[in-house]
Amino acid sequence: MTDGTHVVTAFLRNEGELLLLRRSDAVGTYTGLWGGVSGFAEGDPDEQVLVEIREETGLDDADVTLVRSGSLVRFTDEDLERDWVVHPYLFDANDGEIELSDEHDDFEWVPATELLRRETVPELWAAYERVAPSVRSVTADTDHGAAYLSIRALEVLRDRAGLLVHEGASDDEAWDELSDLGTRLLRARPSMAVLKNRVNRVLATADRGAASVEETAIEEIRRATSADTEAAVRASALVKDRSVLTLSRSGTVLRALADADPMELFVLESRPGGEGVGVAESLVDELPVTLVPDAAVAQVLASEDIDVLLVGADTVLPDGTVVNKTGTRTAALAAAHEEIPLYVVAATDKVSVDESVNLETGRRSMVYDGDAPITVFNPIFDETPGHLVDAIVTERGERSPEEIRELAEELRGYASWQA
Repeated sequence: MTDGTHVVTAFLRNEGELLLLRRSDAVGTYTGLWGGVSGFAEGDPDEQVLVEIREETGLDDADVTLVRSGSLVRFTDEDLERDWVVHPYLFDANDGEIELSDEHDDFEWVPATELLRRETVPELWAAYERVAPSVRSVTADTDHGAAYLSIRALEVLRDRAGLLVHEGASDDEAWDELSDLGTRLLRARPSMAVLKNRVNRVLATADRGAASVEETAIEEIRRATSADTEAAVRASALVKDRSVLTLSRSGTVLRALADADPMELFVLESRPGGEGVGVAESLVDELPVTLVPDAAVAQVLASEDIDVLLVGADTVLPDGTVVNKTGTRTAALAAAHEEIPLYVVAATDKVSVDESVNLETGRRSMVYDGDAPITVFNPIFDETPGHLVDAIVTERGERSPEEIRELAEELRGYASWQA
């Protein structure tokens, strides 16, 4: 690394907002300007960025999760006569509580588009764009649940609207671009109703201009994170001090489990993808966790003292059918046989306005990567009939599968912006 002064810059994200830090008199450059977590890249940037996060925010490695690193940002500061090379990173932070070091004298959690309006260190927005969510990242993400990805989609819409405001685009030009972006976001994950409903709500309720879309997207992110949290709180009351089986990786389920502190947790490995393994690893220090092969779900429900099956949902159809990670239907059937209740935790925005959904399929190589001419059936999601579900737990309370159609009718009106 001899082609300039290498630094790391980490953007920490919590509930759809980024952490901005104001540089104090204790630092040698850019005093009084706002930036992310940053520092000289001494040695391996991937290791150094974690050191800087610990030193500048007080957050431990366990408190943050790397989302992605981005391509380098290079620029020259003529006043300092220095060539900078920035290594950008984006992390999700579990907590918004920060302990400042003497390198900064203030901090704020703000929408990313605030970077365009603050006095920041040079090229901060350019660094953020290298790691910011995009239509492509939303489409390709197989590690996170629908609620998480819906917030990322709203961030994409917010960021583009904010940049159009910054560039002075006319309302007509901005609306043409933002409506096209909204359409592409809706197509990114067709099985996720929550993404569709939340993008639709922004574009249906905003005025047709960049400033209004940006403001409405910011408010929708706050509303959506609140709804997801409230649904999790309600679900936690149903599983507190009980033995729970779950599968896949639902952020809402994880919140519910964190609040509930169940006696014991069984986690299906959740193939293809194996997200359950990561869930088990993330919770093993908090409570007793048992990882279970998907094929053993019926046996574990029959032989172990499990009180409840708790899952998330990517979509709930108007008739109460739950669309979730493959394996949910099998687990639901086995739970019903053992008379173990199934609770689905999902914000009301996960209710689909469509009667059916096109289920996404995974890569052939995830199941078979050999050379034989074998046909592979590899659905990522399956459908669990409403009669197998005891309750759908939303931010508005528990709903029976029969009550879901009313919510679908309410959400249907937000698709009007496409007319």
